[in-house]
Amino acid sequence: MDLPARLQAQLDGEEGPTRQKGARLVVDLALTAGASSFVEVKDSHVSGVSVITGGDGLIRFLEDLTEDGGPGVSIPTTLNSAGCDADRMEEMDLGREGFLEAQLGIVDAYSKLGIRPTLSCTPYDRGHEMEEGIACWAESNAVCYANSWTKMRTNRESGLSALATALTGFAPRWGLHLDEHRLPNIRVEVTATLSTLADYSILGDWIGAQAQPGWSMPWGPMPLIMGLELGMTFAERKALTAAAANYGTPMLWVNGISADPPLGRDGDGWAEPEGGWQGTLVFDDDALTKRKEELAPKGTVDLVVIGCPQASLEEIRLTAAAVRAHAEMGSRIPNGRLWMFTSKENHALAAADGSLALLEESGAVVLKDTCPEVTPYNRKRFNHLLTNSMKAEHYLTSGLNRIPTSVADIQTCVAHAFDAALSEGPRPNLGDRAHHVPQSNVAFQDSTCDLTGAGLSSQPTFRVVGRAMVTDVPITYLGYVDRDTGEIDERGHPLDGRPIEGKVLIYPKGSGSTVAPYVLMGLMYRGRGPTAIVNRDVCPLSLPAASLLGLPYAHGFGEDPCLAVNDGDLVEVIREAGGEVHLRVLERAEHNG
Repeated sequence: MDLPARLQAQLDGEEGPTRQKGARLVVDLALTAGASSFVEVKDSHVSGVSVITGGDGLIRFLEDLTEDGGPGVSIPTTLNSAGCDADRMEEMDLGREGFLEAQLGIVDAYSKLGIRPTLSCTPYDRGHEMEEGIACWAESNAVCYANSWTKMRTNRESGLSALATALTGFAPRWGLHLDEHRLPNIRVEVTATLSTLADYSILGDWIGAQAQPGWSMPWGPMPLIMGLELGMTFAERKALTAAAANYGTPMLWVNGISADPPLGRDGDGWAEPEGGWQGTLVFDDDALTKRKEELAPKGTVDLVVIGCPQASLEEIRLTAAAVRAHAEMGSRIPNGRLWMFTSKENHALAAADGSLALLEESGAVVLKDTCPEVTPYNRKRFNHLLTNSMKAEHYLTSGLNRIPTSVADIQTCVAHAFDAALSEGPRPNLGDRAHHVPQSNVAFQDSTCDLTGAGLSSQPTFRVVGRAMVTDVPITYLGYVDRDTGEIDERGHPLDGRPIEGKVLIYPKGSGSTVAPYVLMGLMYRGRGPTAIVNRDVCPLSLPAASLLGLPYAHGFGEDPCLAVNDGDLVEVIREAGGEVHLRVLERAEHNG
């Protein structure tokens, strides 16, 4: 592989140790992905900012990175949401000593690298048409929005790979940069009537939750959605793509609204892709009603949160209109029971058009720089949240906050903010919550097993022997792997309740948030990580942590290692002198089935 002259210079350390580290990761990813060339990137968006998402893995990594000195980013780079609004700490009442200081330290470290502290999870909401070109974004909702609705292209980067590209200005040309990978793989027929932003959010989340382990989707679920031809507002598009990203969707197409996907028409409909659709789904009124009933608030709501991802001006105005209807009758939101989250830019616009004043005068708390899912809540005050966002529900109920969360439309959310008695009774218990149960196709194997795959260029040799921990269901590190114990914490997951420490961890790829590498790095710093990682698909969420901290990593096997190796087998993973990686079963686990 021929490296661009500047990237080679960075790899040789000519632009300082910080960019050299970035160059190593960019090259590792390129070789692992089988990229034949590199692209110059227009801009980058880095995730991993809140104290509760990046954790000590992020803090330690930034300390190591910034102490080297030298130049920082080489292209325009923006920063994702933080865990609090520094100007509204009294109203947020986080109940965590030292949180603001730690948060400001993280933002300062990024700023020293030349990253603009925009503290927004919606870099696409800039008030103008986005330019065409290659970007490198690490924020799952932003990736899905950009690829779905604009001419910009970005892979679903991790916080680390986006930072590496920001430092160097280069990214491997692979994945969703290439036309041949930007193909729908699921067909979705929508016959339900969608009337609110929450409805679009429920649809996006529902699609991702239907994916089966046996479906071949190396770039994630990429649905072609039929039945929404009547047009969608900016906020509706944002709600749909943000929720779809919960399960790794990097892009989608809506027939008649977004650009046509690269498939030919067959008569009056779309031709099937080569190999056929991985799945054909129907989302009807019954499916929508069922999910609404499951998600509706039951028991006292302690706090209403709107703006995940951060609210657009359209969402702010919709909320303000709903608040006005109550305020004009003489009501006021008690105890700051409504929190609206938005960006600095939209906060300023809302101040200019009067929406901000209306909300705050009615008792709402309008926050900037942060987002509902990355904020730690004071559990002495808040034990049941209500939101209009399935993205918020997905992560709030995870290990990030473990807080029961209900979902309803904005009007219903606002009504609950004004009147805590609308849903009386005991607060819901997470154990009673309907949850997604992933499907597994694993069957016990007793034949010999010697698989051949590939490794990382920065890891020319390694040998690891240990017990395999195996699943054919993706692992979501942020919120679904305990950052202290390393235990899988996802109800219904085949590995739920088991620690990854000391195991040869074999799984298809990571899913969920792009902050995953920092969770994995934090576990490795504390000695709670695996001894090696084997992925079926190249995983930009797992690979960066393995590359930077030297954790043996393998991928690209001719046979699916998730199905060839049993959970509990004694295995050897070996690479000699930069050659192929061999995954061998030394001893089969006892079959208990």
